[in-house]
Amino acid sequence: MSERSFQQFQALPVAVMLFATVMAHAVTGQEPVSDLATVPIANSPTFEIAVFDPQSAGWNQLGAGDFERVNGDDQTLVFTGYEALGSGTPIGVTRTKKQYVNFEMVIDWMHLKPAGNSGVFAWVPAAALEGLPPNKLPNSGIEVQMLDHDYARQYRERSGKEPTWFTSNGDVFAVGKSSMKPFEPLSPNGSRSFPTQQTTHGSGQWNRYYIRGINGEIRLWVNGVEVSGGRDCSPSEGYLCLESEGSPIRFRNIWVRELP
Repeated sequence: MSERSFQQFQALPVAVMLFATVMAHAVTGQEPVSDLATVPIANSPTFEIAVFDPQSAGWNQLGAGDFERVNGDDQTLVFTGYEALGSGTPIGVTRTKKQYVNFEMVIDWMHLKPAGNSGVFAWVPAAALEGLPPNKLPNSGIEVQMLDHDYARQYRERSGKEPTWFTSNGDVFAVGKSSMKPFEPLSPNGSRSFPTQQTTHGSGQWNRYYIRGINGEIRLWVNGVEVSGGRDCSPSEGYLCLESEGSPIRFRNIWVRELP
């Protein structure tokens, strides 16, 4: 974790910091606890992160009834209880029924095949989803990418080039008509916030994202460690969307809390 990230985390209000009993299992391998506690963070033995209690005020677990199909079919995202299986086809998104301004989100995800690609789109406006055909992604919003490590190897084999413009550890970037000032380190063209640490697990293993969006600023924690984000996002209000992008993926423990 960078000094910048550590100082910014220290400054967070307690109400915002209580975000992840759901993170504890991914980081420690233990079942989540219900009481407020702290857990050590992988690859950062001197730093501890506050844990969230899902019973605390405002947190809601999302299931099938909280989402609406945009441009997929009946197999694109299938919920069983609070766990969902995404087929990866057609390319597109499934959106929340509600729109959000300031929010916290916790989500588990696991790619079922190497080189899988998916993500969460934040603050997607309704206009970007209306009439969106299959095999198209929204042209507005902020993407929090979920990319498997093997994608880089396959990219090298296909293109013969080094994958310098993306990583598989939690890139955050504006798509289409949207804009964002990404946090450093940056991609070569300056459009993406690259992660400060490599904390993502590969295909067949669960990961946990904690995403926080407040007043047009978005931040991402991967398996308990803050890694990337950006400020001055436009738009800074809209739907949260789960992405389908060609490869099967599982989601679980999707929690959202609206913030003032």
